[in-house]
Amino acid sequence: MKLIATNKKAQRDYEIFDRFEAGLVLTGTEVKSLRLGRASIDEAFIRIQDGEAYVFNMHIPEYTHGSIFNHDPTRTRKLLLHRREIDKISGAISKKGYTCVPIKLYFNRGWAKLEIALAKGKRKIDKRQDIKRKELQRRLRRITSGRVKV
Repeated sequence: MKLIATNKKAQRDYEIFDRFEAGLVLTGTEVKSLRLGRASIDEAFIRIQDGEAYVFNMHIPEYTHGSIFNHDPTRTRKLLLHRREIDKISGAISKKGYTCVPIKLYFNRGWAKLEIALAKGKRKIDKRQDIKRKELQRRLRRITSGRVKV
């Protein structure tokens, strides 16, 4: 598995519930640009339209050696999911507070895949509690490793 891009904002701003692996419908220059490791999914989001899943705002820069047939960097791309997965995502999105966000973009056995997740937005107090919990874990690791004296 070759990792291309991760969405660190999603990990910080959302509470992740279910994860799905989706294929992408891409053009040739998009795949070549991805193989160079160039992409951004920080601003991307997923919507269900007419029973099909699409990713919006995923930025894949133009291929440097491309010709006039280069792609639009932020075009809408179709996701390849099973019907039951699309139904599960659309049912959860229709509930209050749930959304679908991309987590990782990677190559798996030569195919470009996007890991998406059902998520619920965190409030400020939840983010603060996560920071406190991580700081406490960091302190405990330092103490148990013997780097810091009590």
